[in-house]
Amino acid sequence: MSLTDESRGDRMGRILVIEDDEIMNSMIVQLLSEAGYEAVGSENGSRGLALLETRPFDLIITDIIMPEKEGLETIFAIRKRNKSLPIIAVSGGGKLGPEHYLHLAKHFGAEFTFQKPFQNELFLNAVRRCIAGV
Repeated sequence: MSLTDESRGDRMGRILVIEDDEIMNSMIVQLLSEAGYEAVGSENGSRGLALLETRPFDLIITDIIMPEKEGLETIFAIRKRNKSLPIIAVSGGGKLGPEHYLHLAKHFGAEFTFQKPFQNELFLNAVRRCIAGV
């Protein structure tokens, strides 16, 4: 199975969270699960892209600065295969500051960007909009 769309059926949405920080990954997955989404965590872009090849997702949430395959590379790889899969990028910093990386993420095709730490309700609103296709 590839990055193609699949019928959502009765579920609210399947979300892949790509985040190398184990605690942050768990927190985002838990937040999404409590909001009714099916959330799966992955620790880097390479593993996240591999998961995308095995099952469909309705939304990708990716950190930017990660080992192996960082977030900008991951967004670029997803966009090469699927132009319509929604992406939310998050970043806590880096040498250039999160604003620079998040601006690039938007340029590469992320629908929404958030600087960590983010407000849960604003984040969940963006998730809802992505899942609804708004």
